[in-house]
Amino acid sequence: MNQTTAWTALVVAGFLDVAWAVSMKYAEGYTRPGWSLASLVFLGLFVYLLGRALEALPVGTAYAVWTGIGAAGTVFFGVLLFGETLNPFRVVGVILVLAGIVALRLAPA
Repeated sequence: MNQTTAWTALVVAGFLDVAWAVSMKYAEGYTRPGWSLASLVFLGLFVYLLGRALEALPVGTAYAVWTGIGAAGTVFFGVLLFGETLNPFRVVGVILVLAGIVALRLAPA
Protein backbone atom coordinates (compact mmCIF):
# COMPACT_ATOMS: atom_id res chain seq x y z
CA MET A 1 0.00 0.00 0.00
CA ASN A 2 1.41 3.39 -0.92
CA GLN A 3 1.43 6.42 1.39
CA THR A 4 -1.46 8.21 -0.31
CA THR A 5 -3.72 5.17 -0.12
CA ALA A 6 -2.68 4.55 3.49
CA TRP A 7 -3.53 8.13 4.48
CA THR A 8 -6.86 7.87 2.69
CA ALA A 9 -7.67 4.63 4.51
CA LEU A 10 -6.64 6.23 7.79
CA VAL A 11 -8.89 9.28 7.32
CA VAL A 12 -11.83 7.09 6.32
CA ALA A 13 -11.15 4.91 9.40
CA GLY A 14 -11.27 8.08 11.51
CA PHE A 15 -14.66 9.05 10.07
CA LEU A 16 -15.92 5.51 10.63
CA ASP A 17 -14.76 5.83 14.23
CA VAL A 18 -17.04 8.86 14.56
CA ALA A 19 -19.91 6.90 12.99
CA TRP A 20 -19.23 4.05 15.43
CA ALA A 21 -19.33 6.35 18.46
CA VAL A 22 -22.55 8.04 17.33
CA SER A 23 -24.18 4.71 16.51
CA MET A 24 -23.21 3.39 19.95
CA LYS A 25 -25.05 6.34 21.50
CA TYR A 26 -28.12 5.60 19.39
CA ALA A 27 -27.84 1.88 20.23
CA GLU A 28 -28.60 2.77 23.87
CA GLY A 29 -26.45 0.12 25.47
CA TYR A 30 -26.95 -2.24 22.54
CA THR A 31 -30.68 -2.49 23.26
CA ARG A 32 -31.71 -1.22 19.81
CA PRO A 33 -30.93 -3.93 17.22
CA GLY A 34 -30.58 -1.75 14.11
CA TRP A 35 -28.21 0.74 15.71
CA SER A 36 -26.37 -2.08 17.45
CA LEU A 37 -25.73 -3.79 14.13
CA ALA A 38 -24.65 -0.50 12.54
CA SER A 39 -22.25 0.05 15.43
CA LEU A 40 -20.64 -3.35 14.95
CA VAL A 41 -20.35 -2.82 11.17
CA PHE A 42 -18.65 0.57 11.67
CA LEU A 43 -16.32 -1.01 14.23
CA GLY A 44 -15.30 -3.80 11.87
CA LEU A 45 -14.74 -1.41 8.98
CA PHE A 46 -12.60 1.07 10.89
CA VAL A 47 -10.47 -1.67 12.44
CA TYR A 48 -9.88 -3.16 8.99
CA LEU A 49 -8.94 0.19 7.42
CA LEU A 50 -6.73 1.16 10.34
CA GLY A 51 -4.94 -2.16 10.01
CA ARG A 52 -4.42 -1.61 6.30
CA ALA A 53 -3.09 1.92 6.90
CA LEU A 54 -0.59 0.49 9.38
CA GLU A 55 1.01 -1.45 6.54
CA ALA A 56 2.53 1.82 5.29
CA LEU A 57 2.35 4.32 8.17
CA PRO A 58 4.11 4.42 11.54
CA VAL A 59 1.85 3.07 14.28
CA GLY A 60 2.25 6.12 16.53
CA THR A 61 1.31 8.54 13.78
CA ALA A 62 -1.58 6.45 12.50
CA TYR A 63 -3.05 5.85 15.93
CA ALA A 64 -2.78 9.50 16.94
CA VAL A 65 -4.39 10.70 13.71
CA TRP A 66 -7.16 8.09 13.87
CA THR A 67 -8.05 8.89 17.48
CA GLY A 68 -7.78 12.62 16.81
CA ILE A 69 -10.24 12.45 13.93
CA GLY A 70 -12.51 10.32 16.08
CA ALA A 71 -12.30 12.68 19.05
CA ALA A 72 -12.85 15.89 17.08
CA GLY A 73 -15.62 14.41 14.97
CA THR A 74 -17.40 12.93 17.96
CA VAL A 75 -17.34 16.28 19.77
CA PHE A 76 -18.84 17.91 16.67
CA PHE A 77 -21.64 15.35 16.35
CA GLY A 78 -22.22 15.32 20.10
CA VAL A 79 -23.01 19.02 19.89
CA LEU A 80 -24.98 18.72 16.64
CA LEU A 81 -27.06 15.64 17.42
CA PHE A 82 -27.18 15.33 21.20
CA GLY A 83 -27.16 18.91 22.44
CA GLU A 84 -23.81 18.60 24.19
CA THR A 85 -22.39 21.92 25.30
CA LEU A 86 -19.71 23.74 23.40
CA ASN A 87 -17.61 26.27 25.27
CA PRO A 88 -14.34 28.05 24.51
CA PHE A 89 -12.24 25.39 26.23
CA ARG A 90 -13.76 22.60 24.16
CA VAL A 91 -13.32 24.62 20.97
CA VAL A 92 -9.65 25.24 21.76
CA GLY A 93 -9.20 21.58 22.59
CA VAL A 94 -10.63 20.47 19.26
CA ILE A 95 -8.52 23.03 17.42
CA LEU A 96 -5.41 21.69 19.15
CA VAL A 97 -6.34 18.12 18.22
CA LEU A 98 -6.84 19.13 14.57
CA ALA A 99 -3.56 21.08 14.58
CA GLY A 100 -1.84 17.95 15.90
CA ILE A 101 -3.30 15.87 13.07
CA VAL A 102 -2.04 18.37 10.49
CA ALA A 103 1.39 18.45 12.13
CA LEU A 104 1.64 14.65 12.06
CA ARG A 105 0.60 14.56 8.41
CA LEU A 106 3.19 17.16 7.44
CA ALA A 107 6.02 15.70 9.52
CA PRO A 108 8.63 13.74 7.61
CA ALA A 109 8.41 10.00 8.16
